[in-house]
Amino acid sequence: MAIPISYSFHNLGARKFTAILTAGGMALVTFVFGAVLMLAQGLERTLVDTGSPDNAIVLRGSAETEVSSVIDRASADIIEVQPEVDYNAQGDAIAAKEALVLVTFPKRGTGKPTNVVVRGVGPHSKTLRPKIRLIAGRYFSPGSREVVAGKSIAERIAGTSLGETLNFALTDWHVVGIMDSNGTAFDSELWADSQQLMSAFRRTNYSTVILRTPAKNSFEAMKKRLEGDPRLTVQVKREIAFYKEQSEVMSKFIRILGLAMTIFFSAGAILGAMVTMYTAVASRTQEIGTLRALGFKKWDILAAFLAESLMLGFVGGGAGIVASSFLQWLTISTINWQSFSELAFGFELTPAIAVYAGGFALIMGLLGGLLPAWRAANLKIVDALRAT
Repeated sequence: MAIPISYSFHNLGARKFTAILTAGGMALVTFVFGAVLMLAQGLERTLVDTGSPDNAIVLRGSAETEVSSVIDRASADIIEVQPEVDYNAQGDAIAAKEALVLVTFPKRGTGKPTNVVVRGVGPHSKTLRPKIRLIAGRYFSPGSREVVAGKSIAERIAGTSLGETLNFALTDWHVVGIMDSNGTAFDSELWADSQQLMSAFRRTNYSTVILRTPAKNSFEAMKKRLEGDPRLTVQVKREIAFYKEQSEVMSKFIRILGLAMTIFFSAGAILGAMVTMYTAVASRTQEIGTLRALGFKKWDILAAFLAESLMLGFVGGGAGIVASSFLQWLTISTINWQSFSELAFGFELTPAIAVYAGGFALIMGLLGGLLPAWRAANLKIVDALRAT
């Protein structure tokens, strides 16, 4: 026969103070572990959701980012008239030749300089990014020195609120609208007319060409043709795959650093659980002897004490996950290591992250209770009954 689970639960209740401290330590570690995974997930979602599965992006062959890509006008004209590109009702190809530049602006409040992506867009850029909507003001007029600011930029960068004026490339640019892209990287950009932006920076080349090519077979055919064209030196990718690549370096660094921190802190939580369980064994030596005398096996004692430790891990893990869930209300900004520009993103809790964090807490409980439970299970009956 096995010792009922209620026995382990009752014994935890009898040591409320130490149990709360131990579960609290595990909750803190679980909070840190969950926060790190949520941060990396939020970064990936922000960048991956920036791309559309129906869009293709064409960059210079050796370019790793849009900012470092260069496509001359003749090449861009060839690219946008590929037969696989979708057309709208007016018979225009749904394609956009875009130019990106990095401009340094001061942050609100601190005045600290940071790089911001200014994207020169074409007439079909909005069509290619259906998630973007104006939440204030209007869209810039073609041929004008006007910009639309992403929501995150408007909140964090000085001079980017509706009605304000920015000065870069030796000219004034008026902020006429604020756009919301539902948490994607476009929230961290300024949009302007591509021809005006290129003229201001004395540029003759575009950065990228974005194309609407929803069918998988047509994309592969277009990719093969463009990358094999001797007149061009380009690479063609699905936009969603391109942005996923942009997130990999930084998200991997966050996960590795967070895992190292979590393992360091978890050592303290495991030791705390171990001390708590060793104290429980010492205070219940006669009780353990009585259970053995009543016919319970070593494995029953081992399972009972492990159950107590796992309960501590379960409670601590649950508390840590609940606490970390509130981080979803926060948005942070940092430098995107790929483009060296300002990028705002938030924490995102997913069912998988909750499972990983909860499992990590249970592992801490298991490791913290294993040795004390083994000691309790191997106490000799006579010595245990004689203990005072």
